[in-house]
Amino acid sequence: MSKSNGAGSAEITSTKRFASFREIADFLWQNAERMRGAYRPNEYDKVILPLLVARRLDCVLEPTKDKVLARLEALKAKGMKASDPAVDVALRKITGVPFYNTSKLDFGRLKGDPNQIAQNLRGYLKAFSQNARDILEQFKFDEQITRLDDANLLYQVIGLFAEVDLHPDTVPNHVMGSVFEELIRRFNEKKNEEAGDHYTPREIIRLMVDLLFVEDDKALRRAGIVRTLFDPACGTGGMLSVAEEYLRELNPDARLEVFGQELNPESYAICKSDMIIKGQNPENIVRGNSFDQDGHAGHRFDYMLSNPPFGVDWKNVQKIVEAERDTQGFAGRFGAGTPRINDGALLFLQHMLAKMKPVDSKTGEGGSRIGIVFNGSPLFTGDAGSGESEIRRWILENDWLEAIVALPDQLFYNTGIATYIWVLTNKKPKHRRGKVQLINAVELFQKMKKSLGNKRNELSPEHIAAIATTFGEFRTSAISKIFDNEDFGYRRITVEHPLRLSFQASPERLARLREEKAFAALATSKKKGAAGEKEIAEGTELQEAILAALGRLDAKTVYKKRELFEEELAVALSRAGLSVPAPVKKAILSALSERDESADICTDSKGRPEPDADLRDTENVPLKEDIAAYFEREVKPHVPDAWIAGVDIQGGKAVIVDESKVKVGYEIPISRHFYQYTPLRPLAVIEGEIRALEKEIQGLLREVLA
Repeated sequence: MSKSNGAGSAEITSTKRFASFREIADFLWQNAERMRGAYRPNEYDKVILPLLVARRLDCVLEPTKDKVLARLEALKAKGMKASDPAVDVALRKITGVPFYNTSKLDFGRLKGDPNQIAQNLRGYLKAFSQNARDILEQFKFDEQITRLDDANLLYQVIGLFAEVDLHPDTVPNHVMGSVFEELIRRFNEKKNEEAGDHYTPREIIRLMVDLLFVEDDKALRRAGIVRTLFDPACGTGGMLSVAEEYLRELNPDARLEVFGQELNPESYAICKSDMIIKGQNPENIVRGNSFDQDGHAGHRFDYMLSNPPFGVDWKNVQKIVEAERDTQGFAGRFGAGTPRINDGALLFLQHMLAKMKPVDSKTGEGGSRIGIVFNGSPLFTGDAGSGESEIRRWILENDWLEAIVALPDQLFYNTGIATYIWVLTNKKPKHRRGKVQLINAVELFQKMKKSLGNKRNELSPEHIAAIATTFGEFRTSAISKIFDNEDFGYRRITVEHPLRLSFQASPERLARLREEKAFAALATSKKKGAAGEKEIAEGTELQEAILAALGRLDAKTVYKKRELFEEELAVALSRAGLSVPAPVKKAILSALSERDESADICTDSKGRPEPDADLRDTENVPLKEDIAAYFEREVKPHVPDAWIAGVDIQGGKAVIVDESKVKVGYEIPISRHFYQYTPLRPLAVIEGEIRALEKEIQGLLREVLA
């Protein structure tokens, strides 16, 4: 391919074309090695990414370059300035995309003057329209121009990019997205960082889009339909791009308007450049933290997709998030609760749920559908009453969770852990209401010919179709199970065991009394004897007096009933003329007691059994099961004298008398529901294998020693 400069120069630049995104990434990476010395490998991204974006924009504008310059000169001849809004409109009309460049230079022409390469490059970049310039400025590339020029590398690097044809007709948008994400993955490997914030494999996105659109297939085929899609952690825009392409395949007359937010400035710039090239509104992509800077406040969307970072820490925005939770409640985004500080995954989901469109109760129109990728933590982390459990409870009790798909491991570039796609909606079809579908797709994958980071497995089109079909059919199968929402709920009860103590004034137990805090505190106090006798000396004399009184008790007698020992204790202290305060008496009873299953049950002032805090236990009772029936079956046979805190059992039915003692929780143990027991092999088989191995080892030893 060649191009004429159109500005009087004879510069001719041949460009390279590639068969795949990986070939482009390999070419750029290999040539980036020429910067070694001036740059460390973990710094290559400072140069490669901004120039890749600039070259992509350059290629898009190449066919209309001469027309733009001619039109600009004509407008200037009429007295108009380049900054006039009318000029902006006119030049955009010529390019056919919402940006342009008014410099006479492009990447090919920049090679015409090696001595002024830095100055010319700066001038060329500044000549982009403001919206494109805003994108490029996110990379802070100006200082790299100086650094490259000082190292005599700038001309070579510009020449490298001038060789690569990145026009969308040659490198479609989805391929270009893969180029960016493959390079980002490699850069982050060099930095020992994870790429999960940026890169979701395309086949996973395609599966998510299939799951998102499958129930709206008929509606999406209507002529002229317009839908909106939002990703609150959009990275380089992969999910937005794949969803847009899918809808275009399904219905060329449909339009998907995409919106996103991204914290990382480089990823934000790449995503925004992709949007501007495709004719999407670049202002729909916002930079910032979705938790504390809602870039789309007040907006609601038809569809939402996201792969938020796994285990993202949100401590730096904790005060803002918790303030919204406490002041706005469910009118805000985080009313259901907040998860632990080191994993904000469920904050992303709440953020998305807050942007669902309401459903018209009369027409059934409206509503939203959500697809989000999580690791296992949001499924089960957190006990009843915790932030995570309360969020799950809120989702399930509102009947928003439609399905969860368990994916194969080793699908992602930065991690090999288990991952799950959650599908949620506020417009479930009638046959799905009150139900959740779990799909076990962990065995649906194929091995990659070449691993990419931790990614060794991939989903084939057939696997994607099988999962989407299983979801669409909504029936039980080998990989699909259907549950009621309540099946994931439980009541967490506290099982109390009666306190049984024996008492003895043995030397060993008396020695323990010195370690009790209340007893040790007597060393700095004064105490008067009973009936107003003279004051007993402060400090250790008081302690010794108590120990002496206790020493007069029979050291061999073991009291199995607390009340009987308390009577003996009172007599002993009275004879010694001592009246000890309640905390000291409690310390004495604690030091001289031990748990004893053969002892009588300790009771309070009303004759009720006292609970043993050390034996206290909890049980999770399924929501669908009566607490009393569960207790009689699972607890009573093992602990006949146990009881449930805050619950009375009347006529065989449980009556909750203290709601604070019985907490409702939700968890989704998907692995447990698909677990299949594998019987152990017979001992005879194992023994045979061991003997065979022994023979093999002996044979090897004979060969070595021969």
